[in-house]
Amino acid sequence: MANRAQIPTNNSALIAMIADEDTVTGFLLAGVGNVDLRRKTNYLIVDSKTTVKQIEDAFKEFTTRDDVAIVLISQYVANMIRFLVDSYNKPVPAILEIPSKDHPYDPAHDSVLSRVKYLFSTESVAGDRR
Repeated sequence: MANRAQIPTNNSALIAMIADEDTVTGFLLAGVGNVDLRRKTNYLIVDSKTTVKQIEDAFKEFTTRDDVAIVLISQYVANMIRFLVDSYNKPVPAILEIPSKDHPYDPAHDSVLSRVKYLFSTESVAGDRR
């Protein structure tokens, strides 16, 4: 229990977003948005002008910030930086891939779902040996 990742409790933990404009706008209207004193936001709007480097930098920043508990990323954006998403293995912040309006959700590409399937398949194999 001592090694569990802790979410900071001094204020509140944030949800960071990397997605298209419509998705980010919807979550901002729901109250997810934040701008700190250094004018850093907790979201990145991805459009046709956004480079893969900008997406990588935002992902790295959001996953290293102490005040972020969840990173929501559109699945089609996650596919652009799949190597980073798949190599991320910390419990906090949690990475959740979400669908967008123009790109449907594909469970075959979801890194969290593939990890869960892997865990259950190894447990069932180990359970059969007993």
